[in-house]
Amino acid sequence: MLDTSTGLNGSTALNGSIKDATHDAKALVRDAHALLTAAAALTGEKADELRKRGMELLDRAMGKAGQYQDQALAKGKELAHTADVYVKDNPWRTVAVVAGAALLLGVVLGRK
Repeated sequence: MLDTSTGLNGSTALNGSIKDATHDAKALVRDAHALLTAAAALTGEKADELRKRGMELLDRAMGKAGQYQDQALAKGKELAHTADVYVKDNPWRTVAVVAGAALLLGVVLGRK
């Protein structure tokens, strides 16, 4: 039987996480870029402080990217396992769905 916790609802949650991750990463990189640009115009202690803060922001963005990558990999493995279990539990249903999809694809491509 298909596990509903990783079905369509899991996909929706994953899409929301991806959007959040993209927004967070863009904001961190944008902030770091602004700090490093401001630091380029300055000299001395203030410039060093801005460069340091910019590098910390970039490091944090890289850390978040790695974290999101690990989460996506784990979710992908979980979904693959769920699909594998479903196919093993319902082989004929799976064959029928694949045959139907292939037929539909053949009809669509045959019209062009």
